[in-house]
Amino acid sequence: MDLFEEIVKMRRAGHRGALATIVHTNGSIPSYESSRMLVREDGSISGTIGGGCVEAEVWAAAKDVMQKESPRKMVFNLNNEASYDNGLICGGTLEVFVEPILPQPVVYLFGGGHVSMAVAKAAHAAGFGIAVVDDRESFANKERFPMAQDVHTSYEDAFEKIHPNAATYLVIVTRGHKEDMRVLSWAVRTEARYIGMIGSKRKVLSVYKALEEDGYSPDEFERVYAPMGLEIGALSPEEIAISIVAELIAVRRNALKGSHKKLQHESRPAPVLSQGER
Repeated sequence: MDLFEEIVKMRRAGHRGALATIVHTNGSIPSYESSRMLVREDGSISGTIGGGCVEAEVWAAAKDVMQKESPRKMVFNLNNEASYDNGLICGGTLEVFVEPILPQPVVYLFGGGHVSMAVAKAAHAAGFGIAVVDDRESFANKERFPMAQDVHTSYEDAFEKIHPNAATYLVIVTRGHKEDMRVLSWAVRTEARYIGMIGSKRKVLSVYKALEEDGYSPDEFERVYAPMGLEIGALSPEEIAISIVAELIAVRRNALKGSHKKLQHESRPAPVLSQGER
């Protein structure tokens, strides 16, 4: 199996993994420099870096590398250590670099207004893939969003075709509360990495209440970032977009500290945009 072709397939499918590569050797070792082993999320592997306890330790480390999305270098001294008595006592040293294999994060913008256009530009520059959903073809099109990988002009069509996973970021900025609630009701029951909704705290709470009356549990909103965006005093669509993309990056890099329930925003009103501004 070609490991690099497999990595491409994994990333396209939205799956994570870790690639372990022998980057340095010294002395006699049971494999060759640049030998590689691919570890998938389900624990299955392709390739080898020599077998035995070394491979077992690297496999365990790979699971952690996937979770933390951070690479790691491991050094093994195989100098007659009893712990490596299963064929690996060979008097050598090897260094293994374990790096995460991650699918490209994709931002799905629900709403094609001014804020979405600004978010698309900033998120694309930060390495996110972009997709746009709006039931108005004049707002969801390649002319307005030339960087978009996908454009959907029907919410129902989007709900059917989009399958959120750990690399999916859902940004809800539709033209009104009704559409925001419609998208949120679908989003909270997906496996998206991020779900964010624009609006004031009052608007957010009213949407939650309405959905609870439709049978949703309050727990289902625990992972929603609303009002979304880091607090930077943003007012214009471009400033709001920067605050949103900064939050997306923080989630992507596991850098957010404390609660994300937006309790930190209670002391300030979130920007309230008119239909034309959104």
